[in-house]
Amino acid sequence: MHGPASPGWLLVALCAATGAYCLLRMRSSDDEQRRAAGGEALMGFGMAVMAVPAAAFTPPEWAWGAYTAVFGAAALHALWAARSGVHHLHHLVGASAMVYMAVVMAAAPAASPGAGGHVHGGAGSPLLTGVLLLYFAGYVLVSGVRLLPAGAAAGGTVAWSDRPELARACRLSMGIGMLAMLLTM
Repeated sequence: MHGPASPGWLLVALCAATGAYCLLRMRSSDDEQRRAAGGEALMGFGMAVMAVPAAAFTPPEWAWGAYTAVFGAAALHALWAARSGVHHLHHLVGASAMVYMAVVMAAAPAASPGAGGHVHGGAGSPLLTGVLLLYFAGYVLVSGVRLLPAGAAAGGTVAWSDRPELARACRLSMGIGMLAMLLTM
């Protein structure tokens, strides 16, 4: 992504940490939780790699095609999974947004050495970017509200891989990350 280096590295750390926790969630005894965690880990690590500041590393031209293929496949998987529940539609929107950003970055002009590694100028469709920004802003707000305590939790010990509030916090952080990435377009 083409933004300032310090916030870029913070976004990389946030997304990588989220991806790592999602890998931990894949150890859950609940099949549906494991499947969702796998997709969320892919998104977290994919967002982390895509958010590396251009001043630190400029990916080769073929990398954007690889992003498009991987997240295109993830979008198709989410579309197929949406047959069993509408909650998979969010994964479809997220993977599609990653495809969109990869296509835009592939079409963006190469960074000039005097620009500090940043790409300048508008890129992508303002309408599509705006729709995605509105969607993820709404998602972040709803996810934030869902983190508010609803009362006393059920008794007993819950494994780290099965903590619903941590799964919601991961989804919230990825939504915030997606907003940050879309804002740099």
